[in-house]
Amino acid sequence: MSRLSAWFAELSPRERRLLSLFGLLAGAFLLCLVPMGFTSVLSSRREVNAELREAIQKIQANRETIKMQQARRDQVAARYAKKAPKLGGFLEQLAKETGVEIPEAQERPETPIGKRYVERSTQIRLRKVGGLPLLRFLEKIEQSSYPLAITRLNVRKRGADRDSFDVEMIVSAYDRNDAPPSPSPAGSAEAP
Repeated sequence: MSRLSAWFAELSPRERRLLSLFGLLAGAFLLCLVPMGFTSVLSSRREVNAELREAIQKIQANRETIKMQQARRDQVAARYAKKAPKLGGFLEQLAKETGVEIPEAQERPETPIGKRYVERSTQIRLRKVGGLPLLRFLEKIEQSSYPLAITRLNVRKRGADRDSFDVEMIVSAYDRNDAPPSPSPAGSAEAP
């Protein structure tokens, strides 16, 4: 400190005044700069807090909607948890229960639907089937606990018979792959 005071004493009065003025300006600048810096930091944090508060309020306001969406997702997952059996045998069993005979059934190839689902379908033809047994058969398919759908239905009336129909339909089962397929690394050799 004595060195600094000796250095300051060696300066001319004009240089001392300029150095003192510079020191006052630097001090005033620091006194203004520090509070302004704190103010800007606080205001940015207030904005972030306000955005977070608004997001929390939106979530709380839409809590019921979120619960309903989660319940729908759970229903879909529960429906796809039980994989549908082979369609040919399953449809034959339902047909026997309702008094319908399936003379023709043709399995169709599996079709991927997006990354997570696969559609298996069977085309069946029914001949000379009555209206009530047909409705019971369709109802059994629809009310099964499996993810099944009748994706095509063509009903034609047979000639003069009042309650006799020829029916062609495609019944589809949808299976969910729990793990989406992972892309294989490029250039990796497959194991034999």
